[in-house]
Amino acid sequence: MRVLVVDDESELRRAIARRLRAQGHGVDEAEDLETANHYRRVTPPEVVILDRMLPDGDAVDQLQRWRQDGWATPVILLTARDQVADRVEGLSAGADDYLVKPFAMEELLARVASIARRHSDPAPSVVRWDDLEIDTGRREVRRGGVLIPLRPKEYSLLDLLVRKAGQVVSKSDVIDACWDDTHEPLSNVEESLVASLRRKLGKPNPIRTVRGAGYLLERNSRDD
Repeated sequence: MRVLVVDDESELRRAIARRLRAQGHGVDEAEDLETANHYRRVTPPEVVILDRMLPDGDAVDQLQRWRQDGWATPVILLTARDQVADRVEGLSAGADDYLVKPFAMEELLARVASIARRHSDPAPSVVRWDDLEIDTGRREVRRGGVLIPLRPKEYSLLDLLVRKAGQVVSKSDVIDACWDDTHEPLSNVEESLVASLRRKLGKPNPIRTVRGAGYLLERNSRDD
């Protein structure tokens, strides 16, 4: 299941994302509503964990607009506000569940699982970028209609690049997405992984190296 975690508290957001990934979920992270809307369009989530107060606005207002537009994806609202009126406001705006900070991580994970059971209709599983097709359900990748066999870490890297298409993906982003917390990858391991993925994707090369910053997925890119 793909989960979008939206919270400007980076330590909490990353902790939630780590636990969800450890359970096998795909996770996108956003620190504000603008980034959340980008992920909502590019890689539609099946569940959203949404902090209420964000740098660019009150998430309740955004949630209400999503619901008015007909967007029905389940949302768990996180907030430090614990008054009954605040909970009623969040639920009335369209939240499926409401959790007051601080909370136990296990309770949040249980609520995600509960919502997933209640909303079992599958989301569209094929993500397209230029001539690439990524079937997230089958974890299959095609370019120009041709199946490209990828190893698990190669698939995870491509999935990350597509989810952040048009944005620079840093070395630490690659390591977080492709290696778990118990593994200490070598200093150049992400370079080898990127090189391997490039070879399998073929030409023209869609992955550009942004020197000193990371990697960028581009349309109709030329080789570095």
